Amino acid sequence: MEIKKVMVIGAGQMGGGIAQVSAQAGFETIQYDINMDLVDKGLALIKKNLGREVEKGKRTQEDADAILARIKPSVSLEDAADCDLVVEAIIENFDIKKKVFEELDRIAPPHAILASNTSSLPITQIAAVTKRPGQVIGMHFMNPVPVMKLVEVIRGLATTDDVYKTIEKASIKMGKTPVWCKDVPGFISNRVLQVMINEALWELYEGVAPAENIDNIMKLGMNHPMGPCALADLIGLDTVLAILNVMYDGYGDPKYRPSPLLKQYVQAGWLGRKTGKGIFDYSK
Repeated sequence: MEIKKVMVIGAGQMGGGIAQVSAQAGFETIQYDINMDLVDKGLALIKKNLGREVEKGKRTQEDADAILARIKPSVSLEDAADCDLVVEAIIENFDIKKKVFEELDRIAPPHAILASNTSSLPITQIAAVTKRPGQVIGMHFMNPVPVMKLVEVIRGLATTDDVYKTIEKASIKMGKTPVWCKDVPGFISNRVLQVMINEALWELYEGVAPAENIDNIMKLGMNHPMGPCALADLIGLDTVLAILNVMYDGYGDPKYRPSPLLKQYVQAGWLGRKTGKGIFDYSK
């Protein structure tokens, strides 16, 4: 199957980035969210990202305009009725995703592939709420989407080979490198990454060192481009906590038990860059 038209559910940081790379690949793209204010914010961020690339000489203004012209705003899931691929990029909450996938299954044409950008929730479980489990797959993009080259492709228990091959081809067209894995809690990326982030937060909680020192150890000693504390703030501490809870529940292993400090940050509403304060303060 050839992908020609894509709908992205969610116009936040991840959804907007996915819509951008979809349009850059030449796909007719629909950017959806629950109200037009959210859609407009997502489109404004895409326009800002493309504007930076024009200023740096990485693309022409004509190219940027053409990309933006391929993105259509939407506040109706019914617009999935003629799409070949729908990518969901909303909150890490199974019950909310379940409702969206049930609706998409009803609306999207029979041939359409339904993908989730979930960071940790089981693709097999999401697929089971539809009548097309073989056409449901995980497309876990990395943040920031326009920059990061990876798409972690998660094959659910029922995902067909044809669907995987179609998504592999579409990912490459979007300028990404698809890497597949089985459907396990946290997949590959977060099963490794979140343990590191969580351990950094345990160290911070225990007073081993301030956040700056923890990050500098990992940057200067392990050659990481960003320390685990700054990375947690970029991801969003609420998202980090949600992923750890999924893995803790999924494996029953205490190594995934979230740090009490992480829980406190989330309870305080200190979620990282998106709120102006997290482990670090971004309000200045």
